[in-house]
Amino acid sequence: MNKLLQNLSKLLWVTILLVSVISCKSSKVLTGGEVNENLSAKTIIRTHYQNEIDFKTLRAKMKIDYSNGDESQRVSVSIRMEKNKAIWISAPLGIVKAYITPNRVSFYNKLENNYFDGDFSYLSNLLGTELDFQKVQNLLLGQALLDLTADKYDLDVADKNYQLKPRKAAELFKILFQIEPKNFKIATQQLSQPLKNRLLEIDYRDYQKISQYVLPNLIFITAIDKNVRNTIAIEYRNIEFNNPINFPYKIPKGYTEIVLTKNDI
Repeated sequence: MNKLLQNLSKLLWVTILLVSVISCKSSKVLTGGEVNENLSAKTIIRTHYQNEIDFKTLRAKMKIDYSNGDESQRVSVSIRMEKNKAIWISAPLGIVKAYITPNRVSFYNKLENNYFDGDFSYLSNLLGTELDFQKVQNLLLGQALLDLTADKYDLDVADKNYQLKPRKAAELFKILFQIEPKNFKIATQQLSQPLKNRLLEIDYRDYQKISQYVLPNLIFITAIDKNVRNTIAIEYRNIEFNNPINFPYKIPKGYTEIVLTKNDI
């Protein structure tokens, strides 16, 4: 049990940094949609942002399957979100909790009596890419990790999706986005650093509609750092929108502050 909960704290942290997928019993999986080869990259990007869902709050259960090649874990957690303001995740019995805002990233582990409380700067260095609240939220909602309006993209068709690559390739990073043609949501996004043998790939297998909201139905995340490969599959259940929520979070007194390293992910 001790080892499981230690891994749970790591698992929650990876989740906050990288992901999400959403589903529930009342949802309807969306299929269909054909590529229109007459559309421009600019039109596809504009439609992607026009279709971003607009809500105030989200509450759900989240099932997570995690593997690092040596061991696998499965855990269910609760997640709450106030759009653009806060994301809160709690393991059963509150043994591990995580809380993230635009200016703060924090979690604590009651079993180990320790905590982390800081901003995004260290985590950005840890992942090798600039990280902020908006990017984490975008991953949770099936939106592009980066701002697609900040660059020009070449357009192609791949896997029945619109594929976008920056017209001017960066020296250290390689970037790729695929947008599905039915809802213009992200199908795949990749960020890689070939010289450092790093890759972050997020695949959204399909989408579903809950009330008026179109959300991911299944997502797989692969994070590679040299010879270390982490994979995550996430499923959300029992989703509620726009109900009052709170974020009970207080680091217990006497806990030891910790500093995350790559071994903690």
